[in-house]
Formats: sequence, structure tokens, C-alpha cells
Amino acid sequence: MSTLTLSPLRLSPDEIGEVVGIYRSNPEYCRAAGEYDPEHIPADRVEADLREEVGTEGCEVLLARDVDGRTAGLVSLLHRHPKDGYPWIGLLIVHGDQHRRGAGRLLVDLVEDRFRHQGRDGIRLAVLESNPTALAFWSSLGWQEIDRRPDVQHGRPCIVMHKQLT
Repeated sequence: MSTLTLSPLRLSPDEIGEVVGIYRSNPEYCRAAGEYDPEHIPADRVEADLREEVGTEGCEVLLARDVDGRTAGLVSLLHRHPKDGYPWIGLLIVHGDQHRRGAGRLLVDLVEDRFRHQGRDGIRLAVLESNPTALAFWSSLGWQEIDRRPDVQHGRPCIVMHKQLT
């Protein structure tokens, strides 16, 4: 994997199907997050969740595609958290067929570069404590734990991580 592009999610039926495919290809994440049953992911519920996310002020949902136009992942960004002022990655998920091919690292690089070019000096995210694979991934990229607390939406135990963008 050498190149990925990010484009805003338009919520077309085809894109909703692609996002459902991303979730289906990540049963470990679905089980850890508890939002979707990995055996049955209803497209209408995914669409409703995405519409809510896209409609949130300061939030941006992006689809990642490889050079052949195949869906490689999904990224949800919050440009300025109301409590700390930092940009946050709400979700970064790579299609299962792209695991261990560098797609996750490329997506993180794209997001970090985007905020770096905006003059932001740091970025944050929360990793579910029940997802040790994600914690290992983010730690390997230089992100550091700064706090532990439940997430606001579902109350799940999370590890808050920060990365300086200097």
C-alpha cells in the first residue's frame, strides 16, 4: 500500500454499503466497541449513526480509498474538542483486507499532516480498554497515554492518548 486518499463521506447508498463492509471486516473491533453485532450490521442503523456524526458541528467523516478506488478505511475527526481545544480522532478503522499492509499508518499520517498543516500542535483520541490491538497500534506510532476515563457516549472504559505534532 503506497497511497491513500481521503474524501468526505456523502452518505450515498453505495458508501453506506462500503462502511458496513468495513465494520463487517472488523469483528474484533465490533465486539470490543459493542455498538454493532459483527454477525448482523444493519445498514439503516449505520446510516443513522453516520448522519448523526456528519451532522455534528466541527465533525468530519472521511472515506479512505486506495489508488484503485477500493475502500480502505473510515476516519471520523473532531476539529476542536469543546473541553480541551485539541483535534480528536473519533474513529479510524481500516478495512479488514487492508490489515498489516500499512493502510492504518498511512491514514494516521494523512490525519496528522492535515492537522499539522493547520498549525495544530497536538492531537488526541480515546482507545477502548477492551481493544489491546488498537492500543498497541497507536503506541507504536508514538502516541502516549495521558488519561483513563469512560467515553461520553457509552460510558466504556477508555485510554486517552495524545501525540505532539511538532
